[in-house]
Amino acid sequence: MSDKGIVIVGASHGGVQLAASLREKGYEGPLTMLTSEPDLPYQKPPLSKGYIKEPDPKPTPLRPEKFYTDRSIDLRLGTTATALDLSGGEVRLADGSAIACSKIALAVGSRPRRIPVPNIDAPGVLELRTYQDSQAIKAGFNAAESVLVIGGGFIGLEIAATAAVLGKRVTVLEAEERLMARAVSPAVSAYFFGYLTALGADIRLNARVSGIRLSGNGTAAGADLADGTAIDADCVISGTGVLPCTELAEAAGLAIENGIAVGPTMLSSVPEVASIGDCASYVHWQVGRRVRLESVQNAVDQAKTAAAALLGEAEPYHEVPWFWSDQAEAKLQIAGLSDGTETAVLRGDPESGSFSAFLFADGKLRCVESVNKAGDHALGRRLLALNAGLTPEQAADPDFDLRGLMKRARS
Repeated sequence: MSDKGIVIVGASHGGVQLAASLREKGYEGPLTMLTSEPDLPYQKPPLSKGYIKEPDPKPTPLRPEKFYTDRSIDLRLGTTATALDLSGGEVRLADGSAIACSKIALAVGSRPRRIPVPNIDAPGVLELRTYQDSQAIKAGFNAAESVLVIGGGFIGLEIAATAAVLGKRVTVLEAEERLMARAVSPAVSAYFFGYLTALGADIRLNARVSGIRLSGNGTAAGADLADGTAIDADCVISGTGVLPCTELAEAAGLAIENGIAVGPTMLSSVPEVASIGDCASYVHWQVGRRVRLESVQNAVDQAKTAAAALLGEAEPYHEVPWFWSDQAEAKLQIAGLSDGTETAVLRGDPESGSFSAFLFADGKLRCVESVNKAGDHALGRRLLALNAGLTPEQAADPDFDLRGLMKRARS
């Protein structure tokens, strides 16, 4: 059967890496990449920071235009896929046309989740996914004195820190009892609560929003809380997590389980279709259950695995996941997954602004969370990859030689 080519739906970090990896591995067939956005694929981490703070920001391309033309990658900007015809071997587009293909890769990412309360979709409730969203937030900040951020996860706190640095009066509403509760240990939550408070943010925990307040012209002007508190604000940001974009996959009959369900080589329930990044879930080797990871590193590493699998060179994805969050001048870096950990050992003093939390489950190292301590993060990634056998007692000893343990494990 002749090769009709590969279509990559989605052109963020994972999609671009997938196209690059296919060409690097010698694939010479037709290669098309689709993105609904009008700009060359660009860096996403600055969305909550630099693109808002800079006077005249421009999206920073992941690769120059020449990269795509030199490799015969048909990059189609402003193009939306509407359906996958797996039996006919084509991807249908919003303009009524279709692209013939033999294989498909879905790198469609996620979309912001909004809490189901009255007026949450009112004009002026801003969210962050694209460069255009970041510029809407920038414009909102320029016209505002007070900013309300709903959600105390990574994105909400990064935006809140940016607003505080810009001199805005910031309020953060978090429904849980601590910040980033699903992602980090209590010690790290407590540090960032104190850090953001010192920047001037008013952080309210156990704060459940019951509705969005409206101005006289019907635009968002704050929030009402379940306890009866009313908060007024000039600018309202919804940052309450994301949902995987599974619509195309689900309509095509692919298995869905907390995202597009893929196997160990990133192939879906239909082997001609791969999926990577925020939209895909896989059984993680460390925790033994299906997870969906939202990070640039995960998308890029999965793209390399998926490229090999689409070319028949399948090797299981077995990378240590790592994440980061820049909140003003504070950098949080995480290696591994904290799910199911019950023991936290601190190395360094949170009061100093530089420390790490080593998290264990059943006496085994599962995650390292580092605040302004890049060396520990790098070591943590290596220790987890090598399964070096660090014990809680060793981690608690400030004189214990982590590098020595790593070298012994490597040898």
